[in-house]
Amino acid sequence: MNEKALQRLEYGKIKEALAEYAVSYLGKRQITELLPLSAMSVVRAKLDETAEAKFLLQHGASVPIPSLEGMENILDLLGTGYVFSEKDFMHIHQFLTSCAQLMRYMASKSGAAPQISSYAASMYTMDALKSEIERCIRHGQLIDSASKELMKVRKRLAVFEERLKSKLDSLMSRHRSILQEHVLSSRGGRYVLPVKKEHRKLVKGTVLDESASGQTVYIEPAEVMTIQFELSGLRAEEAREELKVLSDLTALAESCDQQLLTNIETVGTYDFIFAKAKYALAIGGSNVELNDQGIIDLREAKHPLLNRPMVPLNFVIGRRYKSLIVTGPNTGGKTLSLKTVGLLTVMAQSGLLIPVREGSLLSVFNHLAVDIGDGQSIEHALSTFSAHIRNVNEMLQFADHSTLILIDEMASGTDPGEGVGLSVAILEELHRRGATVVATTHFTEIKNFADVTPGFENARMEFDTDTLRPLYRLRIGEAGQSYAFLIALKLGLPAGLIERSREITVRGLPESLPQGTQTAGTEAEPEEAPAAADTDGPQEEMPVMNVPLPPSEKEKEPEPEPEDGADTTVPAVPGSFQLGDCVYIAYLGRTGIVFETEDARGNVGVMIQKQKFKINRKRLKMHIESKELYPDDYDLDIVFETKENRKKRKLMGRKHAPGVTIEIKPEE
Repeated sequence: MNEKALQRLEYGKIKEALAEYAVSYLGKRQITELLPLSAMSVVRAKLDETAEAKFLLQHGASVPIPSLEGMENILDLLGTGYVFSEKDFMHIHQFLTSCAQLMRYMASKSGAAPQISSYAASMYTMDALKSEIERCIRHGQLIDSASKELMKVRKRLAVFEERLKSKLDSLMSRHRSILQEHVLSSRGGRYVLPVKKEHRKLVKGTVLDESASGQTVYIEPAEVMTIQFELSGLRAEEAREELKVLSDLTALAESCDQQLLTNIETVGTYDFIFAKAKYALAIGGSNVELNDQGIIDLREAKHPLLNRPMVPLNFVIGRRYKSLIVTGPNTGGKTLSLKTVGLLTVMAQSGLLIPVREGSLLSVFNHLAVDIGDGQSIEHALSTFSAHIRNVNEMLQFADHSTLILIDEMASGTDPGEGVGLSVAILEELHRRGATVVATTHFTEIKNFADVTPGFENARMEFDTDTLRPLYRLRIGEAGQSYAFLIALKLGLPAGLIERSREITVRGLPESLPQGTQTAGTEAEPEEAPAAADTDGPQEEMPVMNVPLPPSEKEKEPEPEPEDGADTTVPAVPGSFQLGDCVYIAYLGRTGIVFETEDARGNVGVMIQKQKFKINRKRLKMHIESKELYPDDYDLDIVFETKENRKKRKLMGRKHAPGVTIEIKPEE
């Protein structure tokens, strides 16, 4: 799988945590080399192995995994001519003893864990090697009976050592008065007497050393020279015999090299499997069902690297829809949900049990692509948008029906209009290829696209509007919002500033409308227009324009005029534009807000950049519904009425106000 994708999902941290549970060098090596698998049958087998090991840990005593201490060095030196030491053979003996225990244990668990117990059946006891080590070595030393020759040499050594001891005791007693200390010393492996320098001539022998002060000389007495010389020869003969015994043992071990290798590798595999099982117990990991159709159904899933409690994630994709667009406020859990889905997928494909409720379902993918974070590089000076495009371009190199794609914050880092268009085009292409796609976004246009396009679905992260806290619960089938205005208001931002923000959002930035929006014979009749909320000073009037349809729609047969006195009001129907809705007028390239609902001719009153127009509903597209822009009890007159008229209405509502009139100019 894509190494960059694994890095973005922090797969390496999972392996680091897993390695803490391995005890052998081979188990740790297998964890280091661990990567997600793409063959479903193999993934199934690896997950079942881990589940069996977890079951044994939960329902039994400690599993006797042999130690591999010293075995790596032994394996490396086999067949090189190196003669193993007594310590090496003690490691081999301990290893073979532990292997026998493991084989007996696994044989007794063949019913509860048939898959992993079968590995032990392929191991070897190597009884001949084990018995020969026991015959020759005890407590880390070669024993006398290891060979006949060794026994003879050691018997002779014992005789000469006893003779030497008697002679030295006699000399120490005889020369007690001239010795510097009554302790035997040795120099070069030969026993010497520590004689005071001034009495050196009283002891017949050879001076082998002298103290640093010069007050003591170390003399090898002539009476023990012959004995010590004989002992040196016997010790050399003993070493030759010991080397011969160890050489024979080494040859026997080399004849079992393949059996040793099989046992060592099997033990490393067991260490790896039980490390996965211990990690599963630590994170609450469970086995999952698998498929290769891109279907994911996670129940109460948790991110394994979080050190704090996490609201469980319930996530479904792949049946009715293969692309899911997740929306919601910042810090609401969108990115965490994305990472959880991706990380649990690669963990399961690595044979790791994952923190979900039993019955969860995952798909096995051949490819994984992740675009999380801006991916910027100081060295290459890549912009956020450039990094996104580079990541998407890599996705398009391999995206197919067996690809999982995770994209965080689509359309970010560039012009929103162009970014939205590019994002939708990318989503369409990935869907055409059959990829499974999970993407997060803040843009309403992308949410709207997902809402009406087959194979796509919206989801939102729940948010508590009272406490301003994200609930971290994913609700599939609903589009969310950012709650930016609500959060800003409750955090103390001035109400006037919030209203101005809403105004800019629905009307666009303050700039003049493009010329040529009227055609010949169409005149604009001015109507009193509203001012920006709570803005002092006189307000200029804004015309209401009847914006014509394009020629293609003009040619259509005109609707019949209503008879005199007929009721021309059109009742609101589901899907019609409501007061306060933000709509998009494509051929003007502008957004506006509905100030008057649809009339009998299908024209809707839309306010654009402080000017009012009548536009046929066929030319309008919903951008943001009023319920997402304004609170339930919001007074829309603040948006549509001038400040002067609002003051007059308030005055007239309190009492009779002679001479106060509100003028509304008639529409053409």
